[in-house]
Amino acid sequence: MARGVAHIGKDKYTTRIEVGGHALVGDEPARNGGQDAGPAPYDYLLAGLGACTAITLRMYADRKRWPVDAVDVDLHLTHGDDGAMLIRRTLSIGGAVDDQQKARMAEIAEKTPVTLTLKAGLRIDTALA
Repeated sequence: MARGVAHIGKDKYTTRIEVGGHALVGDEPARNGGQDAGPAPYDYLLAGLGACTAITLRMYADRKRWPVDAVDVDLHLTHGDDGAMLIRRTLSIGGAVDDQQKARMAEIAEKTPVTLTLKAGLRIDTALA
């Protein structure tokens, strides 16, 4: 499926990341002791969810031949009333689509691959090289 590599040296806390054949940089903001040279880890988590949501909805609209001009996915990582982490996702769907079509797209957003993975949890096995 997917594969990625992250490397950090003595830099505080700039991390070189390679994933999907693309070079990225991760870091922490200055308030956390980083140099703010790139998105923080939770930013990348939101980026993955946002991209998956937007791409899936674009594919769905194209397949249905619905007149969707744009899909914007606003994501906010926060804590719920119970203190557990929560992602609030708001969809803005532009174009000549009706309320029923928009509601269907919201249903599809709940079934994107990354959404389902996050909701189900993910096993992580760690080993030493």
